Amino acid sequence: MRGHVLAKPNYQFEKRQRELEKKRKQEEKRQRELAAKSQPEGSASEGAAEAPESTEAGGSGTPS
Repeated sequence: MRGHVLAKPNYQFEKRQRELEKKRKQEEKRQRELAAKSQPEGSASEGAAEAPESTEAGGSGTPS
């Protein structure tokens, strides 16, 4: 019976992973907020970010 010992869960590792994920999300939120503050209030931050991507994608498909 002693040979059937299950591995103990590593709670410290799980906690550290949760903390790192939380820190990463907070940093992403901070970056989004900084980007929103740097944009003029009259323009939509989401729409402005999408427009250049679609323009670049269309421009690269034309033959030279």
